[in-house]
Amino acid sequence: MKILTIGDIVGRPGRQAVHKFVRGLRKQHSINLVIANGENAAGGFGLTVNTSQELLGDGIDVLTSGNHIWAQKEIIPYLDANLPILRPLNYPSGVPGRGYLRTGKALVVNLIGRTFMNSYDCPFRAMDRLLEELDPKPKVIIVDFHAEATSEKVAMGRYLDGRVSAVLGTHTHVGTIDTKILPGGTAYVTDIGMTGPEDSIIGDDAEAVIQRFLTMMPHHLSVGKGKPVLNAIMVEVDETSGKATSIERIHREMAAP
Repeated sequence: MKILTIGDIVGRPGRQAVHKFVRGLRKQHSINLVIANGENAAGGFGLTVNTSQELLGDGIDVLTSGNHIWAQKEIIPYLDANLPILRPLNYPSGVPGRGYLRTGKALVVNLIGRTFMNSYDCPFRAMDRLLEELDPKPKVIIVDFHAEATSEKVAMGRYLDGRVSAVLGTHTHVGTIDTKILPGGTAYVTDIGMTGPEDSIIGDDAEAVIQRFLTMMPHHLSVGKGKPVLNAIMVEVDETSGKATSIERIHREMAAP
């Protein structure tokens, strides 16, 4: 099974890159499942019904999220509906939505980190409980770990090594070079990167972000400009064992507007 996981989609430029490249990548690499983190897809902050349907219509099968999933209130009732949208598994009990989804022969799980983030439930223990409760447990399990600290992401990869097929980091929007298959057969990367405007600071308008650093005063942040880019990770998994057999970074660029 081949799985393509797309890094955090930021605003219209990110959606343009998805529209431009995803169907072609599916065909070129015979992709079976496409996952994307969509929590910044609506104007750079949150996810709406229209943007989620747009992304799903462009070839994405499952949308994951993170700390910005609640930013656009209109999406909240749909988190318990039929749209394949996940919020992190380790939010407290009683929160709308779901943290995992079975699709075909695979299970997609969304976790959120705690270091430099909010006081969520423990993602390590939440994952332990899920793996214990699943019956039957799919062989192919892909985890989007939406976290700030590289150490927490690396720890999660090692903790789940041999128990899931892939642990793929999101949230920081800067792709890392540590794609690898861990000793137990789990594919790992600390951060997939961003699908959005290249001429930006992690997707936001560069000048506004610089002014915020210089003055320490709040500034309105809008989506950056420049050519849209797509960052993704492609993982191939043995469906019988659930072990990853390859991991590859994918980078595509559109022409500058």
